[in-house]
Amino acid sequence: MNDVKNADPKRKAGEQLPLVFSHDAASSRDDLLISERLAAAVSIVDAWPAWPSPVVVLAGPVGSGKSHLARIWRELSGAADIHPELGSDAAITAAAGPVLFEDADRLGFDDNALFHVINSVRENGTSLLMTSRLWPISWPVLLPDLRSRLKAATVVEIGEPDEALLSQVIVKLFADRQLYIDDKLVLYIVNRMERSLNAAQTIVERLDRLALSRGTKITRSLAAEVLNELGNSESAD
Repeated sequence: MNDVKNADPKRKAGEQLPLVFSHDAASSRDDLLISERLAAAVSIVDAWPAWPSPVVVLAGPVGSGKSHLARIWRELSGAADIHPELGSDAAITAAAGPVLFEDADRLGFDDNALFHVINSVRENGTSLLMTSRLWPISWPVLLPDLRSRLKAATVVEIGEPDEALLSQVIVKLFADRQLYIDDKLVLYIVNRMERSLNAAQTIVERLDRLALSRGTKITRSLAAEVLNELGNSESAD
């Protein structure tokens, strides 16, 4: 039995060296796979603009889905991307409408600039969504007034994806490529992969490209090769 059925007649078994284009998987609100770990974050995005506070922080590990939700909210709200650093016009932008600041803990920010952004949001009735791997209490904030403002923000935590969600994500990512994968192969991959949505996307992308370049179907042995290449401990039997 084949592990994956190829539904695209244009994909021929003899195809070699596929062109390397980034694959745009479906990422709209309707395509979002919701699990218990993501439910609170989805609810806060869907509730906009009726937020409990004008500043919301989505906190979770790499690959937990923060960026996906941030993109959905940006489309929903028409938010502008900002980076509150010294000399930026982030506060002016925040006065005009909703703003999004992604990866706050990784990119860093100027305390005074972020303080003025939050004040601008509060004074003008707009909204600020921030994403971070860490809760704001762990950010290296030295300005007492900013720390006070961050304590008043609504923080929604996103946990690591569980096996059920990762399985759904892998099936969806293959379906986006018009590939339909056997449940046993999905389980094989999920049990051996890093627990992140980013890892799922990387694995599916590499499997698809490798199968196309070799003119083969996606099998357990091919999955084992990709997982091993990515540093996952597993065996092919």
